[in-house]
Amino acid sequence: MKRLWALLFVCIALYLGPGGLHAQERQDVQERQDVQERQDVQERPNILFAFADDWGYPHAGAYGDPTVNTPTFDRLAAEGVLFTRAFVSSPSCTPSRGAVLAGQDFWRLGAAANLWSTFPEDVEVYPSLLAERSGYAVGHTRKGWGPGRIGDRSHNPAGPAFDRFTQFLDQRSGDQPFAFWFGSHDPHRTYSDSLRRAMGIDPATVEVPPMLPDVPAVRRDIANYYAEVQRFDREVGRLLQTLAERGELKNTIVVMSGDHGWPFPRGKANLYDAGTRVPLAIWWPDRVEAGRTISEFVNLTDLAPTFLEVGGVPVPEEMTGQSLMDLLVPSEHDRPERGRDYVVMGRERHTPAQESPNDGGYPVRALRTDDYLYIRNYYPDRWPAGTPHYRRAATNNGWLGDTDNGPTKFYLWAHRSGRSRLQELYEQSFAKRPAVELYDLRSDPHQLHNVATDPDYAEVRKRLGERLPTLLRRRDDPRAIGTNPTLDRPPYFGGIPSWPGDSTLTPYR
Repeated sequence: MKRLWALLFVCIALYLGPGGLHAQERQDVQERQDVQERQDVQERPNILFAFADDWGYPHAGAYGDPTVNTPTFDRLAAEGVLFTRAFVSSPSCTPSRGAVLAGQDFWRLGAAANLWSTFPEDVEVYPSLLAERSGYAVGHTRKGWGPGRIGDRSHNPAGPAFDRFTQFLDQRSGDQPFAFWFGSHDPHRTYSDSLRRAMGIDPATVEVPPMLPDVPAVRRDIANYYAEVQRFDREVGRLLQTLAERGELKNTIVVMSGDHGWPFPRGKANLYDAGTRVPLAIWWPDRVEAGRTISEFVNLTDLAPTFLEVGGVPVPEEMTGQSLMDLLVPSEHDRPERGRDYVVMGRERHTPAQESPNDGGYPVRALRTDDYLYIRNYYPDRWPAGTPHYRRAATNNGWLGDTDNGPTKFYLWAHRSGRSRLQELYEQSFAKRPAVELYDLRSDPHQLHNVATDPDYAEVRKRLGERLPTLLRRRDDPRAIGTNPTLDRPPYFGGIPSWPGDSTLTPYR
């Protein structure tokens, strides 16, 4: 309504022409326009997006984790909205972050569907749209989009880089709203025992999921991961304190999440929940009803259209994400939008970790519903986490390259044969997988028992096996429509986890 009045004043002035209004009247019109523009700017909320690196679900106090201490996230959840089924588009940093920025499924990003690639120049991202079409100040600190190369862009797709959040706030003009991306490097490996001790985390209290061995080395590894989660949470708390001190917190929507699951075997770079499910809380004073928990499926591609909607920018048609506004601020008469009863995810090349230089990676797609996880492995003859035979690796000394090196990986390798249970755990993370995997989440929430060949699940396998490619074709997945040249072997600009040597592995035997 306010914008309509401003438009009306302009139309009157244009209709009457220079002689139709006295100088004082024209000045009054201009002043009303100026006031209206300032009011519009003030009504648009600031957007603070706090994005962790390798932080997975359910590692926060708000989800019932008994060990990790996350008071900032818990506050946002208690005073805002907590999402219990938030998933990423791809469980790898570069494609996941690109999908968030573009609001599109990762496979639509060309080379950027892969780790350590190049971001396409023709893909629009929400920070630039907010800046160009709604006057937002945009910026990021630390890890924005990436790792990768940005081509001819003048700055990272997440926005211009700043050393500190306060530096970014100080350079804004007047009441200009902002959209800031705080990209922490926590809790990415490597980890520190000293930080864990400083945080006071006792490895004896951590919960070890059943896909990992419950031994002291793994408990310490998880506890060290928790220490970095806590450091990330504390830093976000300081950002909120800064905004509170400046009187800007109340007009800020705060979103806190992670770019994919934790960096443990069968987690990061895998389509099981440990790799794709992430924490998500959204806090928006006076607009979002406090204390709600939302169980509908959401994908982090939904954030870009959400940010554009709250910033008053039309959502581009190419965005495949759905705005979350129907969930965040449902009207009194409207029920939240349906159709959020599943999520589709996938991955392409994480690292060049196979034995043949002609193999691009390990392409996979998955359909996650309430009761089932259906996974399609396109090349079951390849290694899902990279070759274990480092002497044969296409990349020099590449060793299980799609899983970050660390104590848990070392322990599983050291016990890959002999004791049957540890051998089974090793193979679940690193052995080759069949073309189709199917998990019944009602009885197997950690997705450890593949029932794809069980006759009792034949109908489910058929139904989901038909539904997944249909959904992929609708969303222009090159794997589904047969146009995938940019997905197979784009340039790779990074390193790869490599064989650590027998001396490193000796303590884990």
